[in-house]
Amino acid sequence: MKSLLHAGTCGLLLACGAATPALPAASAPTDTSAPRDGQHDFDFEIGNWKTHISRLQHPLSGSTTWVEYEGTSVVRKIWDGRANMVELEVDGPGGHIEGLSLRLYDPQAHQWSLNFANGKVGTMSQPTIGEFRNGRGEFFDQEPFNGRSILVRNVWSDITSDSCRFEQSFSDDGGKTWEVNWIATDTRIKDGS
Repeated sequence: MKSLLHAGTCGLLLACGAATPALPAASAPTDTSAPRDGQHDFDFEIGNWKTHISRLQHPLSGSTTWVEYEGTSVVRKIWDGRANMVELEVDGPGGHIEGLSLRLYDPQAHQWSLNFANGKVGTMSQPTIGEFRNGRGEFFDQEPFNGRSILVRNVWSDITSDSCRFEQSFSDDGGKTWEVNWIATDTRIKDGS
């Protein structure tokens, strides 16, 4: 699966900006607020994680058969947090999965690109692009799947210092409906355990 990302995911609680009051018509509006710097949004995830993955066996087919996997994720900080690398290794009835995710922060756009490679394929997938808002990270792309162009959404939620959740969903109707096909729940491995 091309856009499969690392299990376990999350986001940081972000402060919301206050609404700007209306200015009189004669005044020229001045925007003094800078875009939010999100370069440390994934810092919560640096470290070693126990990963549980549920994968929908045949997405967008009407299938309801899920396969479970257990394993680990190791997340390393790069460029002082403006990038990170995830190594995923899980096993289950569906076999062995090795994955690598490279996440890169674009300081101009204030967005992240999430790039995934499956060890069986050995090439990077199309990145999902997005950002964190109010403790939730959402990342999107459009890519081919079974001969059709679909939308892909990755969501990081339920983020704490010791756990997080990641979901990947597909939409083949332009985003009207989404089918979740990959759920990863991560629990931090404490030092010495």
